[in-house]
Amino acid sequence: MSTHAPPAAIRRVRVRVEGTVQGVGFRPFVYRLAGELELAGYVLNDTCGVLVELEGEPAALAEFLDRLSPDAPALARIERVAVAAREPTGAAGFAILASPPGGVAQTPVTPDSATCGECLRELFDPADRRHRYAFINCTNCGPRFTIVRGVPYDRALTTMAGFRMCAHCQAEYDDPADRRFHAQPNACPDCGPSLSLMLTAGSPAPLGARDDAIGAAAEALRDGRILAVKGIGGFHLACHAENERAVATLRARKHREDKPFALMVADVGSASEIVRIGEPEERLLCGAERPIVLAPRLPGTAIAPSVAPRAPELGVMLPYAPLQHLLFAELEQRTALVMTSGNVSDEPIAFRDDDATHRLSSIADLLLVHDRPIQTRTDDSVVRTIDRPHGRRTVTLRRSRGYVPAALALPEECPRAVLALGAELKSTFCLARGGRAWVSHHIGDLENYETLRSFTDGIGHFKQILAVEPEVVAHDLHPEYLSSKYAEECGVEELIGVQHHHAHLAACLAEHGETGPALGAIFDGTGYGPDGTIWGGELLLGDLGGFRRVGALLPVAMPGGARAITEPWRMACAWLTALAARDGREAPPEIPVTLRDAIAQRSWQQVAGLARSGVSSPATTSVGRLFDAVAALCGIRPRVSYEGQAAIELEAACDPAERGRLPCAVRDGDGMITLDPRDTIEAVSAAVAAGEPAGVIASRFHAAICHATVEALRSAAASESCGTVVLAGGVFQNRRLLETAIVGLERSGLRVLVPERLPIGDGGISFGQAAVASRRIAETPGGP
Repeated sequence: MSTHAPPAAIRRVRVRVEGTVQGVGFRPFVYRLAGELELAGYVLNDTCGVLVELEGEPAALAEFLDRLSPDAPALARIERVAVAAREPTGAAGFAILASPPGGVAQTPVTPDSATCGECLRELFDPADRRHRYAFINCTNCGPRFTIVRGVPYDRALTTMAGFRMCAHCQAEYDDPADRRFHAQPNACPDCGPSLSLMLTAGSPAPLGARDDAIGAAAEALRDGRILAVKGIGGFHLACHAENERAVATLRARKHREDKPFALMVADVGSASEIVRIGEPEERLLCGAERPIVLAPRLPGTAIAPSVAPRAPELGVMLPYAPLQHLLFAELEQRTALVMTSGNVSDEPIAFRDDDATHRLSSIADLLLVHDRPIQTRTDDSVVRTIDRPHGRRTVTLRRSRGYVPAALALPEECPRAVLALGAELKSTFCLARGGRAWVSHHIGDLENYETLRSFTDGIGHFKQILAVEPEVVAHDLHPEYLSSKYAEECGVEELIGVQHHHAHLAACLAEHGETGPALGAIFDGTGYGPDGTIWGGELLLGDLGGFRRVGALLPVAMPGGARAITEPWRMACAWLTALAARDGREAPPEIPVTLRDAIAQRSWQQVAGLARSGVSSPATTSVGRLFDAVAALCGIRPRVSYEGQAAIELEAACDPAERGRLPCAVRDGDGMITLDPRDTIEAVSAAVAAGEPAGVIASRFHAAICHATVEALRSAAASESCGTVVLAGGVFQNRRLLETAIVGLERSGLRVLVPERLPIGDGGISFGQAAVASRRIAETPGGP
């Protein structure tokens, strides 16, 4: 750049931009905007984000700053802009400079993003050189996290390294004025990845007269066949969602008895024909993250019954990869496809071609594959909206593709690098350093070798791409969790144990930028308590540093231990046994009429004996197990095939017209509030015996638990002089329970916090563990 003496009116400023501003086309955007406004200077990436120096007329500088945020690239998320005056230098021209050496970038890798509108127009333009090219992308869209092998984020360190760009693609990549400037996955049909349709034996499938893999795949779906489709973060298993035979066959082959399948449709119009959506759901469906959106199902649709048996909602998503858009273009308008994870139940999704051929060959009839490798398996994210008094809000159920590895701010600086290992179910891990934390993609349930390997591989990958070497490891208190065992064996000497429900409380506080204190109603299925019992219906008062238990659900036996999780009738027997003991009845309770065809008399008596004696029956305060018990008593679900099934179907059964409420005692004594549902169980049992409809009983039960929760928290708030309440834990995935509790609490003058950007269940625990560890490190005598 040439230099000359600047006129007196010329000004120079330095602009520091922080947030998600690297790898999203922000520098070329700045380059083009500066050129349009005839400003001199430069832009570069550094350890804090993007640094810009500008020189020019004051009016042009002001316009640049006015347009910086609103005109920024779609994937950019600007968190802070700081402007400082500099002495003009007289420099001419504007340049994109290389990043300075040294330091560690705060946002080295961005999440994968759905195909943008410009790429879609090119995809379906017969005159464009990328017409119908299944791997079209640009700086504004395409794969990121799932193709990264290392940092810096350059093509050589992605799974695109094996594809050398042609002259046309290289020219786009090198041109700052082009929207494919430094787009690492940039490619075209001449130089990039390609598709193939394979038989499950590994040989090519016949493609028909058009010699078109996508067209042949669409024809197979129309014919009722099951297709394994390689996507952005792994394989999906797809079939026609209106074909009951195909859906039932997929269930049988996948060994997935009842758990709902996700659906993919072409557009919002198609989604609105099968689920009830409003503006918030439409915004989520169409966002760059493209999650699965859970929404109330509409009656009378053509969706096959086996897609989501007894579920009140359907999970729907829109295409987010060019391949998916091309597939839907070949299908009839308004077609819905089942698009479920490519795995056998309880295993991680397949993401490598050889693994998919091996594991999915007994499920799929054909495989639609490509030769761009996936580095990190990443499931689809899952969200829903809930009603709150001041508008609808998003609640995250699974945070993965489209959101990871975006950083989350910590409310307090993390003095030393922390690795937090989460719990066991819905597992995630988290790395934290300074003021930021990175929560991993959804790993799954740490109950088998394959998932544990995915967990450990993921930790290694995050450590590499984030350049974080943990000095402290935070873990759950449960000694038998595989994550806790990993903590003991990982080689880091300093370990911090964090109680499960405290981590839930801390995660919600930290997500909202708060440190406490707050009251928390933390309701879930299982969490290891400091007293050695199984917690799950907890009222806590705490902050990031610690907590005190101020209330809980009345403890009850959990006969058979973990077997009671998959056999809810055992919890029904345990609660009826507890009711009999309260009333002084020694005889075991009778089997309810709703369970007589499902449970043998001998089995019922044996379980009642376990509950009375406490043998093989740990005490639990779990609200999740209470919902299981009531679902079994109502005859809805004596046994389950997936976690949370009984509670989901109990909620689905609720009669929306019912306004009654069952009794549920709230007792306050000896500094502890107890939610005692024995009267509730007695009322449920009487209603069942009287032949009351299950929907009426379910509605009244939900109202009882909501009312008791609100009353207990109101009492605790008054006695503890605390006006902020957190609702968290897997039980609050129940929309009816969560929305009703929020209304009751806010009408009582309490401020309610609910996890939004992180899962309300165990997927957010690792973030809470990191926040707790940061506080404890800071409070350690002698300093961090």
